[in-house]
Amino acid sequence: MTDIAVVILTKNEKLHIARCLERLRDLNPRQVFVVDCFSTDGTHAIVENVKCRIENGKWGECSPEVCFVEHEWPGNQAKQFNWALDNLPIKASWVLRLDADEYLYPDTIAEINALLPKWDGKKVTGGSLPPDVTSLSLSLSRRIFGGDIRHGNPEIELVRLFKFGFGRSTDAEMDEHIVTSEGRNLRLNGQFVDDSLLPFVEWQEKHRGYAKREAKMAVEGRANKNKRLYYKFPPYFRAFAYFCIRYFLKLGFLDGLPGFRWHFWQGLWYRCLVDREIGMLKCQRNNANNV
Repeated sequence: MTDIAVVILTKNEKLHIARCLERLRDLNPRQVFVVDCFSTDGTHAIVENVKCRIENGKWGECSPEVCFVEHEWPGNQAKQFNWALDNLPIKASWVLRLDADEYLYPDTIAEINALLPKWDGKKVTGGSLPPDVTSLSLSLSRRIFGGDIRHGNPEIELVRLFKFGFGRSTDAEMDEHIVTSEGRNLRLNGQFVDDSLLPFVEWQEKHRGYAKREAKMAVEGRANKNKRLYYKFPPYFRAFAYFCIRYFLKLGFLDGLPGFRWHFWQGLWYRCLVDREIGMLKCQRNNANNV
């Protein structure tokens, strides 16, 4: 087994969790932890079903330890993930962070398997990483609305693998990311994919929640550093300009109907939603100051 503990945060992820777990088969991690926030849609039963198949040898003779843990939502994903790092019985030397609607491509798994050490049930052996490397970053790929989104997206590189004890998530409502206390990062050639299967109405509702959280951070001056220049432009105009850059200048239209839907709804509609929430928060703040 690869000496990795996979941590997956869930809340009503019946559409995604079985796929996420099954896609880990070739990675064959030492441990898998599903940290759930009291799902009501049968997520737990699905995890137990996959766990049963693993324990019955469906993944081979050497199979991972799968653990389902419930923990009350602490307010954001960053706090939940950090709680998992502090409280789960992690034995592996590396940790992989995944959302339930994410998975690794086969070539990414092959790359990780070639670099990281193995666990044979008694000891850790092998691995070809330099000793000063404490984190590995992957670029994000996206599949949604029935197609792969290959054009128009900003390039996103995230640390998703790190040595246990060296990494934690930044405490932020949105755009949280893993930072390491020491050592250097190595960027892998492979990608991980965000492949949401949510019905469109649920996808919209989820992004309404994102918009409230991002607006709060923007008003409080805590926006992600990559968005600070964006927020210097006028509201709504910046959303329209951002859509045009993604869809026309960066060739988002080449991805057909899925590309149009993605860039319109996530690049224009969502960004307008954030601007509306920012305006409402500023109005509430002004009214409170005038009382």
